[in-house]
Amino acid sequence: MLVMDIILLLRYQDKFRPSVRLAFWVYIIAPTAALIIQSFIYGLQLIIYVSVAASVYMFYVILRDISIEYEKQQKDKSRIETELNMASNIQNNMLPNIYPAFPDIKQIDIYASMTPAKEVGGDFYDFFLIDETHLGIVMADVSGKGVPAALFMMISKMLVKNNAMNDMSPKEVLEAVNRQICSNNREGMFVTVWLGILDLTTGVLKACNAGHEYPALKRPGKPFKLVKDKHGIVVGVIEGVRYTEYELNLEPGSKIFVYTDGVAEATNSNEELFGTDRMIEALNINPDNDPKSILETINGEVTKFVGDAPQFDDLTMLCLEFKQKLS
Repeated sequence: MLVMDIILLLRYQDKFRPSVRLAFWVYIIAPTAALIIQSFIYGLQLIIYVSVAASVYMFYVILRDISIEYEKQQKDKSRIETELNMASNIQNNMLPNIYPAFPDIKQIDIYASMTPAKEVGGDFYDFFLIDETHLGIVMADVSGKGVPAALFMMISKMLVKNNAMNDMSPKEVLEAVNRQICSNNREGMFVTVWLGILDLTTGVLKACNAGHEYPALKRPGKPFKLVKDKHGIVVGVIEGVRYTEYELNLEPGSKIFVYTDGVAEATNSNEELFGTDRMIEALNINPDNDPKSILETINGEVTKFVGDAPQFDDLTMLCLEFKQKLS
Protein backbone atom coordinates (compact mmCIF):
# COMPACT_ATOMS: atom_id res chain seq x y z
CA MET A 1 0.00 0.00 0.00
CA LEU A 2 2.81 2.41 0.90
CA VAL A 3 4.61 1.52 -2.34
CA MET A 4 1.48 2.44 -4.34
CA ASP A 5 1.15 5.71 -2.39
CA ILE A 6 4.78 6.59 -3.18
CA ILE A 7 4.31 5.82 -6.88
CA LEU A 8 1.13 7.91 -7.08
CA LEU A 9 2.69 10.81 -5.17
CA LEU A 10 5.80 10.86 -7.37
CA ARG A 11 3.66 10.74 -10.49
CA TYR A 12 1.17 13.45 -9.52
CA GLN A 13 3.11 15.60 -7.04
CA ASP A 14 3.04 18.65 -9.34
CA LYS A 15 -0.74 18.71 -9.09
CA PHE A 16 -0.70 19.18 -5.28
CA ARG A 17 -0.09 22.37 -3.35
CA PRO A 18 3.26 22.36 -1.41
CA SER A 19 1.53 22.06 1.98
CA VAL A 20 -0.55 19.08 0.84
CA ARG A 21 2.43 17.47 -0.84
CA LEU A 22 4.39 17.73 2.44
CA ALA A 23 1.50 16.19 4.37
CA PHE A 24 1.46 13.21 1.99
CA TRP A 25 5.22 12.68 2.41
CA VAL A 26 4.77 12.73 6.19
CA TYR A 27 1.94 10.25 5.81
CA ILE A 28 4.21 7.93 3.80
CA ILE A 29 7.55 8.38 5.57
CA ALA A 30 6.35 8.34 9.19
CA PRO A 31 4.92 4.79 9.15
CA THR A 32 7.99 3.57 7.25
CA ALA A 33 10.33 5.03 9.88
CA ALA A 34 8.15 3.62 12.62
CA LEU A 35 8.28 0.18 11.02
CA ILE A 36 12.08 0.29 11.00
CA ILE A 37 12.24 1.43 14.64
CA GLN A 38 9.68 -1.20 15.65
CA SER A 39 11.83 -3.93 14.14
CA PHE A 40 14.46 -3.14 16.82
CA ILE A 41 12.02 -2.72 19.72
CA TYR A 42 9.99 -5.89 20.15
CA GLY A 43 6.40 -5.62 21.32
CA LEU A 44 6.01 -1.85 20.81
CA GLN A 45 3.18 -1.19 18.37
CA LEU A 46 4.75 2.11 17.29
CA ILE A 47 3.66 1.84 13.68
CA ILE A 48 -0.03 1.97 14.64
CA TYR A 49 0.33 5.18 16.63
CA VAL A 50 2.56 6.83 14.07
CA SER A 51 0.27 5.85 11.18
CA VAL A 52 -2.72 7.31 12.98
CA ALA A 53 -0.82 10.49 13.81
CA ALA A 54 0.43 10.84 10.23
CA SER A 55 -3.07 10.30 8.87
CA VAL A 56 -4.51 12.90 11.22
CA TYR A 57 -1.80 15.38 10.21
CA MET A 58 -2.36 14.73 6.51
CA PHE A 59 -6.12 15.24 6.68
CA TYR A 60 -5.70 18.30 8.90
CA VAL A 61 -3.47 19.90 6.26
CA ILE A 62 -5.89 18.99 3.46
CA LEU A 63 -8.90 20.40 5.35
CA ARG A 64 -6.97 23.54 6.28
CA ASP A 65 -5.93 24.01 2.65
CA ILE A 66 -9.50 23.52 1.45
CA SER A 67 -10.75 26.00 4.07
CA ILE A 68 -8.23 28.65 3.00
CA GLU A 69 -9.12 28.15 -0.65
CA TYR A 70 -12.82 28.36 0.15
CA GLU A 71 -12.37 31.61 2.08
CA LYS A 72 -10.38 33.04 -0.85
CA GLN A 73 -13.12 32.03 -3.30
CA GLN A 74 -15.78 33.60 -1.08
CA LYS A 75 -13.83 36.86 -0.91
CA ASP A 76 -13.37 36.83 -4.69
CA LYS A 77 -17.05 36.04 -5.17
CA SER A 78 -18.07 38.86 -2.85
CA ARG A 79 -15.78 41.29 -4.68
CA ILE A 80 -17.14 40.23 -8.08
CA GLU A 81 -20.74 40.53 -6.85
CA THR A 82 -20.01 44.02 -5.52
CA GLU A 83 -18.45 45.08 -8.81
CA LEU A 84 -21.37 43.63 -10.80
CA ASN A 85 -23.88 45.43 -8.57
CA MET A 86 -21.98 48.67 -9.12
CA ALA A 87 -21.98 48.06 -12.89
CA SER A 88 -25.71 47.36 -12.76
CA ASN A 89 -26.35 50.61 -10.87
CA ILE A 90 -24.26 52.56 -13.38
CA GLN A 91 -26.16 50.98 -16.26
CA ASN A 92 -29.55 51.66 -14.71
CA ASN A 93 -28.63 55.28 -14.06
CA MET A 94 -27.77 55.70 -17.75
CA LEU A 95 -31.33 54.82 -18.74
CA PRO A 96 -34.24 57.25 -18.29
CA ASN A 97 -35.94 56.19 -15.07
CA ILE A 98 -37.67 59.28 -13.67
CA TYR A 99 -41.40 59.55 -14.34
CA PRO A 100 -43.29 61.41 -15.54
CA ALA A 101 -40.48 61.81 -18.06
CA PHE A 102 -41.68 65.14 -19.48
CA PRO A 103 -44.04 66.70 -16.95
CA ASP A 104 -44.33 69.92 -18.97
CA ILE A 105 -45.31 68.15 -22.19
CA LYS A 106 -48.93 67.05 -21.85
CA GLN A 107 -49.12 65.75 -25.42
CA ILE A 108 -47.35 62.46 -24.61
CA ASP A 109 -47.12 59.84 -21.90
CA ILE A 110 -44.17 57.46 -21.99
CA TYR A 111 -42.93 54.66 -19.75
CA ALA A 112 -40.16 52.05 -20.07
CA SER A 113 -38.65 49.26 -18.01
CA MET A 114 -35.74 46.83 -18.18
CA THR A 115 -35.27 43.62 -16.18
CA PRO A 116 -31.83 42.14 -16.96
CA ALA A 117 -31.37 38.36 -17.00
CA LYS A 118 -28.01 38.87 -15.25
CA GLU A 119 -26.68 41.60 -12.98
CA VAL A 120 -25.96 43.65 -16.08
CA GLY A 121 -27.58 43.20 -19.46
CA GLY A 122 -27.23 44.10 -23.12
CA ASP A 123 -30.67 45.59 -23.76
CA PHE A 124 -31.29 49.30 -23.61
CA TYR A 125 -33.99 51.85 -24.26
CA ASP A 126 -33.83 55.60 -24.48
CA PHE A 127 -36.06 58.60 -25.11
CA PHE A 128 -35.05 62.23 -25.34
CA LEU A 129 -36.09 65.57 -26.78
CA ILE A 130 -34.10 66.41 -29.90
CA ASP A 131 -35.59 69.89 -29.92
CA GLU A 132 -38.81 71.49 -28.71
CA THR A 133 -40.99 69.57 -31.18
CA HIS A 134 -39.20 66.24 -31.81
CA LEU A 135 -38.88 63.23 -29.53
CA GLY A 136 -36.36 60.45 -30.09
CA ILE A 137 -37.30 56.87 -29.05
CA VAL A 138 -34.83 53.97 -29.02
CA MET A 139 -35.16 50.25 -28.29
CA ALA A 140 -32.09 48.07 -28.78
CA ASP A 141 -30.59 44.67 -27.99
CA VAL A 142 -26.83 44.04 -27.94
CA SER A 143 -25.42 40.62 -28.82
CA GLY A 144 -24.20 38.59 -25.86
CA LYS A 145 -24.80 38.93 -22.14
CA GLY A 146 -23.06 40.18 -19.03
CA VAL A 147 -20.38 42.86 -18.68
CA PRO A 148 -19.11 42.85 -22.32
CA ALA A 149 -22.66 43.36 -23.61
CA ALA A 150 -23.27 46.11 -21.04
CA LEU A 151 -20.13 47.99 -22.11
CA PHE A 152 -21.08 47.70 -25.78
CA MET A 153 -24.61 48.79 -24.85
CA MET A 154 -23.34 52.02 -23.26
CA ILE A 155 -21.25 52.85 -26.33
CA SER A 156 -24.14 52.11 -28.69
CA LYS A 157 -26.58 54.17 -26.63
CA MET A 158 -24.31 57.22 -26.65
CA LEU A 159 -23.65 56.94 -30.39
CA VAL A 160 -27.37 56.69 -31.24
CA LYS A 161 -28.32 59.67 -29.10
CA ASN A 162 -25.38 61.86 -30.16
CA ASN A 163 -26.15 61.33 -33.84
CA ALA A 164 -29.89 61.81 -33.37
CA MET A 165 -29.21 65.16 -31.70
CA ASN A 166 -27.46 66.33 -34.88
CA ASP A 167 -30.76 66.79 -36.74
CA MET A 168 -30.45 63.51 -38.66
CA SER A 169 -33.28 61.28 -39.86
CA PRO A 170 -33.59 57.78 -38.29
CA LYS A 171 -31.94 56.09 -41.29
CA GLU A 172 -29.09 58.60 -41.28
CA VAL A 173 -28.57 58.04 -37.56
CA LEU A 174 -28.32 54.26 -37.89
CA GLU A 175 -26.05 54.51 -40.93
CA ALA A 176 -23.73 56.82 -39.00
CA VAL A 177 -23.74 54.58 -35.90
CA ASN A 178 -23.07 51.51 -38.05
CA ARG A 179 -20.14 53.25 -39.69
CA GLN A 180 -18.69 54.32 -36.34
CA ILE A 181 -19.03 50.87 -34.73
CA CYS A 182 -17.66 49.01 -37.76
CA SER A 183 -14.55 51.22 -37.78
CA ASN A 184 -13.37 49.62 -34.53
CA ASN A 185 -15.23 46.43 -33.65
CA ARG A 186 -12.56 43.77 -33.11
CA GLU A 187 -14.82 41.63 -30.93
CA GLY A 188 -17.44 41.37 -33.69
CA MET A 189 -20.33 42.47 -31.49
CA PHE A 190 -23.53 43.92 -32.94
CA VAL A 191 -26.76 45.55 -31.86
CA THR A 192 -30.34 45.46 -33.14
CA VAL A 193 -32.00 48.87 -33.01
CA TRP A 194 -35.46 50.32 -33.53
CA LEU A 195 -35.27 54.11 -33.72
CA GLY A 196 -38.22 56.48 -34.02
CA ILE A 197 -38.41 60.26 -34.17
CA LEU A 198 -41.84 61.69 -33.37
CA ASP A 199 -42.93 65.14 -34.55
CA LEU A 200 -45.06 66.36 -31.67
CA THR A 201 -46.79 68.99 -33.83
CA THR A 202 -48.06 66.56 -36.49
CA GLY A 203 -48.01 63.10 -34.88
CA VAL A 204 -45.80 61.80 -37.70
CA LEU A 205 -43.39 59.13 -36.43
CA LYS A 206 -40.42 58.47 -38.70
CA ALA A 207 -38.80 55.16 -37.87
CA CYS A 208 -36.05 52.77 -38.94
CA ASN A 209 -35.52 49.15 -37.96
CA ALA A 210 -32.05 47.55 -37.90
CA GLY A 211 -32.82 43.87 -37.32
CA HIS A 212 -35.06 44.50 -34.32
CA GLU A 213 -38.47 43.16 -33.27
CA TYR A 214 -41.64 44.47 -34.94
CA PRO A 215 -43.28 47.32 -33.01
CA ALA A 216 -46.93 47.10 -31.98
CA LEU A 217 -49.32 49.98 -32.73
CA LYS A 218 -52.71 50.81 -31.27
CA ARG A 219 -54.90 53.33 -33.04
CA PRO A 220 -57.81 55.04 -31.22
CA GLY A 221 -60.67 52.63 -30.62
CA LYS A 222 -58.74 49.69 -32.05
CA PRO A 223 -56.57 46.92 -30.55
CA PHE A 224 -52.80 46.62 -30.66
CA LYS A 225 -51.41 45.07 -33.84
CA LEU A 226 -47.90 44.30 -35.02
CA VAL A 227 -46.42 46.70 -37.56
CA LYS A 228 -44.42 44.45 -39.86
CA ASP A 229 -41.91 47.04 -40.94
CA LYS A 230 -38.97 46.36 -43.21
CA HIS A 231 -35.93 45.10 -41.34
CA GLY A 232 -32.43 46.25 -42.18
CA ILE A 233 -29.29 44.40 -41.15
CA VAL A 234 -28.12 44.68 -37.54
CA VAL A 235 -25.75 47.51 -36.65
CA GLY A 236 -22.04 46.76 -36.45
CA VAL A 237 -21.66 43.89 -38.91
CA ILE A 238 -21.20 45.31 -42.43
CA GLU A 239 -19.79 48.70 -43.35
CA GLY A 240 -21.69 50.97 -45.70
CA VAL A 241 -25.15 49.56 -44.97
CA ARG A 242 -28.12 51.60 -46.18
CA TYR A 243 -31.31 51.51 -44.13
CA THR A 244 -34.94 52.03 -45.06
CA GLU A 245 -37.10 54.58 -43.28
CA TYR A 246 -40.89 54.61 -42.94
CA GLU A 247 -43.61 56.77 -41.39
CA LEU A 248 -46.51 56.14 -39.03
CA ASN A 249 -49.19 58.76 -38.54
CA LEU A 250 -50.16 58.77 -34.87
CA GLU A 251 -53.60 60.18 -34.23
CA PRO A 252 -54.38 61.50 -30.73
CA GLY A 253 -55.01 58.45 -28.53
CA SER A 254 -52.58 56.21 -30.44
CA LYS A 255 -50.02 54.09 -28.60
CA ILE A 256 -46.83 52.42 -29.79
CA PHE A 257 -45.14 49.54 -27.97
CA VAL A 258 -41.52 48.49 -28.60
CA TYR A 259 -39.60 45.73 -26.86
CA THR A 260 -36.69 43.31 -27.10
CA ASP A 261 -36.83 39.61 -27.95
CA GLY A 262 -36.72 38.72 -24.25
CA VAL A 263 -40.49 39.31 -24.16
CA ALA A 264 -41.51 37.04 -27.04
CA GLU A 265 -38.80 34.47 -26.25
CA ALA A 266 -39.55 34.16 -22.53
CA THR A 267 -39.64 30.39 -21.91
CA ASN A 268 -41.51 28.29 -19.37
CA SER A 269 -40.46 24.96 -17.81
CA ASN A 270 -41.99 23.09 -20.76
CA GLU A 271 -39.69 25.03 -23.11
CA GLU A 272 -42.64 26.86 -24.66
CA LEU A 273 -42.10 30.43 -25.86
CA PHE A 274 -44.35 33.27 -24.75
CA GLY A 275 -44.43 34.40 -28.37
CA THR A 276 -45.72 37.52 -30.09
CA ASP A 277 -49.30 36.20 -30.21
CA ARG A 278 -49.48 36.01 -26.42
CA MET A 279 -47.76 39.38 -26.23
CA ILE A 280 -50.44 40.99 -28.43
CA GLU A 281 -53.15 39.29 -26.37
CA ALA A 282 -51.57 40.70 -23.20
CA LEU A 283 -51.37 44.17 -24.73
CA ASN A 284 -55.08 43.99 -25.50
CA ILE A 285 -56.18 42.96 -22.00
CA ASN A 286 -56.52 46.64 -21.09
CA PRO A 287 -55.32 48.50 -24.19
CA ASP A 288 -56.76 51.85 -23.05
CA ASN A 289 -54.68 51.88 -19.87
CA ASP A 290 -51.76 54.27 -19.48
CA PRO A 291 -48.30 53.11 -20.68
CA LYS A 292 -47.05 52.19 -17.19
CA SER A 293 -50.09 49.98 -16.50
CA ILE A 294 -49.73 48.31 -19.92
CA LEU A 295 -46.10 47.41 -19.20
CA GLU A 296 -47.07 46.08 -15.77
CA THR A 297 -49.71 43.89 -17.41
CA ILE A 298 -47.18 42.51 -19.92
CA ASN A 299 -44.65 41.85 -17.18
CA GLY A 300 -47.30 40.10 -15.09
CA GLU A 301 -48.41 37.90 -17.99
CA VAL A 302 -44.82 36.95 -18.83
CA THR A 303 -44.06 36.17 -15.18
CA LYS A 304 -47.19 34.04 -14.88
CA PHE A 305 -46.35 32.17 -18.10
CA VAL A 306 -42.69 31.52 -17.22
CA GLY A 307 -43.42 30.37 -13.68
CA ASP A 308 -40.36 28.99 -11.90
CA ALA A 309 -38.26 28.71 -15.06
CA PRO A 310 -35.08 30.84 -15.02
CA GLN A 311 -34.94 34.08 -17.00
CA PHE A 312 -32.49 33.62 -19.87
CA ASP A 313 -32.85 36.98 -21.60
CA ASP A 314 -33.30 40.61 -20.67
CA LEU A 315 -36.90 41.84 -20.53
CA THR A 316 -37.10 45.38 -21.90
CA MET A 317 -40.22 47.31 -22.97
CA LEU A 318 -41.37 50.84 -23.80
CA CYS A 319 -44.82 52.25 -24.44
CA LEU A 320 -45.69 55.72 -25.73
CA GLU A 321 -49.13 57.29 -25.84
CA PHE A 322 -49.64 60.25 -28.19
CA LYS A 323 -52.42 62.25 -26.52
CA GLN A 324 -52.65 65.33 -28.69
CA LYS A 325 -50.72 67.47 -31.14
CA LEU A 326 -48.45 70.18 -29.87
CA SER A 327 -49.75 73.57 -30.96
